Amino acid sequence: MIRRVGTTHALWLLAVPVGALMVAAGARRIGLSAPLALVIAGLAFSFVPGVPEFELEPEFVLFVFLPPLLFSAAWNSSFTNLRENVWSIGLLSVGLVLFTTFAVGYVAHLIVPDLPLAAAFVLGAIVAPPDAVAAVSIAQRLGLPRRTVTVLVGESLFNDATALTAFRVALIAATGAGFTLLDGVGRFLFAAVVGAAVGLLLGPPLHWLRTRLSDPLVENGVALVAPFAAYLIAESVHASGVIAVVVSGLYLGNRETQSAAVTRLIGHSFWKVMVFLLESVVFLLIGLQLPPIVHGMSGRSWQELAWWATAVFAVTVTARFVWVFPASQVRRLLSRRERALPNVGWRGLIVVSWAGMRGVVSLAAAFAVPFVASDDRPFPGRDLILFLTFTTVLGTLLVQGLTFPALIRALGIGGEAERYADTVALAGAQHAAAQASLERLEELNAEERLDASVVERLRQLAEHRQLRAWERLGGGTGPEGEEVPTATYRRLRREMLMAERRVFVRMRDERRIDDEVLTRVMHELDLEEVALSRD
Repeated sequence: MIRRVGTTHALWLLAVPVGALMVAAGARRIGLSAPLALVIAGLAFSFVPGVPEFELEPEFVLFVFLPPLLFSAAWNSSFTNLRENVWSIGLLSVGLVLFTTFAVGYVAHLIVPDLPLAAAFVLGAIVAPPDAVAAVSIAQRLGLPRRTVTVLVGESLFNDATALTAFRVALIAATGAGFTLLDGVGRFLFAAVVGAAVGLLLGPPLHWLRTRLSDPLVENGVALVAPFAAYLIAESVHASGVIAVVVSGLYLGNRETQSAAVTRLIGHSFWKVMVFLLESVVFLLIGLQLPPIVHGMSGRSWQELAWWATAVFAVTVTARFVWVFPASQVRRLLSRRERALPNVGWRGLIVVSWAGMRGVVSLAAAFAVPFVASDDRPFPGRDLILFLTFTTVLGTLLVQGLTFPALIRALGIGGEAERYADTVALAGAQHAAAQASLERLEELNAEERLDASVVERLRQLAEHRQLRAWERLGGGTGPEGEEVPTATYRRLRREMLMAERRVFVRMRDERRIDDEVLTRVMHELDLEEVALSRD
């Protein structure tokens, strides 16, 4: 990853994740979008004297970063919501990617002298797939409607597969290795179908294994290995590793409820930390790519480069608008299910159209362009493809990313009614569940003649959860703003837990209990406090 590798520069490998975490933490603290802050920080660091040149290794990104990020996103996605929006997602993740590939490729071929059409299509395939991480993080923070977020997430899950397949097909044509349109279609279908088959074949045995291990650490270890296994197996047979990872992630995530509670707690925490770290490093690395890319442009006119970069960026952004609005009507004509869903409206379509930020997959693909073609001649325009990819990625992240929150606010799009309906539905479900638990308690009491004090404590707990379910509608306060009983209960119980922790720590310091005992009781107290925050 670092161009100059040696003992002197070894610490820079540690400096990247440490710096990424520091920038991300600062951005989160002040309410900024962490991906955008990281890109800007990477650009700033690249100008600091003494900082080595970081060059993304395509295999490193595609084999190490991409599988766990895609797997985690698929794991946490709703299969039901994705299925309901399958036409919207398909038209974006397949149709829009191919449309953007041809639009950008054709325009680049027209405006850039001596750039062959096949090489221009390589550029088009590289910049075609948006990376929805930045867009989704902003959308969720600002409370966009669930369907809009679902479509953006679903697009990001599958568009990389389309783009990488199109990239490989265009690369074969550009290197003169022998190519026909029928070959391209066949390669695309083979990659998609076989990739999905690999994901489906891996899902059931991995799920069977996880449910029979009875060891939370090993179960989550299996989940960690799964995305890399799916990706490498699919790629080894020249299929789409991306689709294999997504399908296996959807399969396992949809069956997560069959795992033990401790397994889910550990897994959620682990994947949150891993995704946060990987995304932070990835966006910082995007900014750090500037020096090696600029060096490749040393012999070209900056006026020409600025014109070409602006044109490619403009076509990339415009192509999404040109596609999204007609496609929204096409999907409603093709699918009865789509017609039954609420219409997104023109405001929602503008948001989806503007949420086209590109990311690290595009840069990784650009660096994967070979230096020479099959006839041993230099690959036409490789340095220029790298430069135009970087400027497009940077332009979309900064221009679209920085204006995305303001656009959402200006259009007045929000999911307040949807979130209130969710809260009402949750309250009703929790009320019904608590009532079922009370009925089961009475059945057990009648059968086993339980201790009255135990039954009363359990009854109070169930009634507390019923009360809390409806009090949540008021945000934890009563009609006059006073604190409701369950909020008072949680506040006082937290104070009690803090007092207990102080006692345990003091006893450990006095050597009256061992550190192992302290760890055990602290874990129990922590679980109770987490339960209070989720109650």
